[in-house]
Amino acid sequence: MKIKADMKEIYAQGLANNQDFYGKGVYDFLERWADLMENKALVDGLSMEGVINTYAEELSHTADTDGITAFMYGSAVSILSQVWEYGELLQNWHNSLYSGTGTGTVNLAVYTKV
Repeated sequence: MKIKADMKEIYAQGLANNQDFYGKGVYDFLERWADLMENKALVDGLSMEGVINTYAEELSHTADTDGITAFMYGSAVSILSQVWEYGELLQNWHNSLYSGTGTGTVNLAVYTKV
């Protein structure tokens, strides 16, 4: 997983602070998911934008080997949006699914469709 150079310490601190079952589950999931997306781009010769827009949802299910909650998924998207080299692309994709706008990440744990 390609972490932004200026976010490596922040990511390491977040991981260190989340070693309980739930918090570690978020980090395990987001690492698997990011790795799957990066590998898909490398193997298939696709841009990361193309991979995220086409395969992010499918690969999130593949990465979910532990049965994460909506809150865990939202936390993973939020963390990746901040620290991952392709986080902005992921955040834009994620928010577009729920008509979200602005600088934050749509939180599925509180999202209700009207």
